[in-house]
Parts: sequence; structure tokens; C-alpha cells
Amino acid sequence: MTLADTDFAYESDLEVVRNSTTDEILKQKVIENLKRQNRGRREPYVRQITALQHRIQAMAA
Repeated sequence: MTLADTDFAYESDLEVVRNSTTDEILKQKVIENLKRQNRGRREPYVRQITALQHRIQAMAA
């Protein structure tokens, strides 16, 4: 899975929840859970990208 795949899955899940007829309070709880899960899934990719950016900057210096 890639960062783009992770983001796409999150946005798709978010759209399903937002368009559902479920109670608004429950929707908000589910959305918060989705946000938390998405942050956890994205974190390793973001760390790798940041590390690569630092390496590139160090090489260019």
C-alpha cells in the first residue's frame, strides 16, 4: 500500500460515513475513529518522506 492508497481509502470511507443516514453523533464518533486510524497509517510514510528530504538536503549542501 502507498500513501496515495491510504489517503484514497480514508477519503472513500469518510464519504460513505458522511453520506449515511446514521445519527449525527454516531457519524462524528466514526469520523474521529477514521481520522485517528488514518493518522496511524500515514505516519510511517510521512516519516520516510521526511527522512528522504533530509538526506537530499544534506547531499545538496
